[in-house]
Amino acid sequence: MCAISVEEIWRGLRPSEHRIVRRLFSGLRVAPLGVPDGTRAGTWRRQFAERGVTLHQADCLIAAATVGIGAGLATANVDDFPMPELTVEHWPSGR
Repeated sequence: MCAISVEEIWRGLRPSEHRIVRRLFSGLRVAPLGVPDGTRAGTWRRQFAERGVTLHQADCLIAAATVGIGAGLATANVDDFPMPELTVEHWPSGR
């Protein structure tokens, strides 16, 4: 998990969900974002744009942080993460 994912999840929470999600976050590893991750994210955005595919900055940074720590990504939005270096697992949304 990276701070961008935390923000995206927190933004969509109902007040009654805050406590349980804080507990979940406390048990997860937070992937740092640094220059190598920004470089990787920017490279992906440029390469995909050259093929006519628009990727969002936040998604590219999430993917870069994930690859940077050698992890896989669980998401309901698999199509947002077409990077070949990234292992993506589809987790459907519960809502």
